[in-house]
Amino acid sequence: QVQLVESGGGLVQAGGSLRLSCAASGRTNSNYMVMGWFRQAPGKEREYVAAIGWSGRNKPYADSYADSVKGRFTISRDNAKNTVYLRMNSLKPEDTAVYYCAAKIGWFSGNYDPGEADYWGQGTQVTVSS
Repeated sequence: QVQLVESGGGLVQAGGSLRLSCAASGRTNSNYMVMGWFRQAPGKEREYVAAIGWSGRNKPYADSYADSVKGRFTISRDNAKNTVYLRMNSLKPEDTAVYYCAAKIGWFSGNYDPGEADYWGQGTQVTVSS
C-alpha cells in the first residue's frame, strides 16, 4: 500500500503562485512509480494536470502537462523525500479546483488517465480569485 498526502493548497489572487506537495509513504519505489496531479472543479470530471516518471529502465526521466497548464505549472520530485511537487505560476480563476496527487506503479508512457492510478491522495483545495 502507498499513502499519499497533499498539502499547499489555499486561496490566491489571479496571477499569483502556489506550490503543492505530495508526500508518499508505505511501499514506495521511486524508480517504478509515476506520480501525477489531477484536478476536479465542481460539476466537472477529474482532469489530468501533469505527471512525472521514468519511461523505462535506463531511459530518460520524463514529464508531461495538460495543454491548459503548459508553461505555467512545473512538476518535480524529490525521491529522497518521496515527495512530488507542483509549482503553479500565473494562476487563473479557471485553475480553481481540488487538486489530487496520484501514483501509478509502472513506467511512464507519456499519458496518464485517471483510471490508471493505483493510489490517490485526499485532495487539496486551490481557489483562485479574480
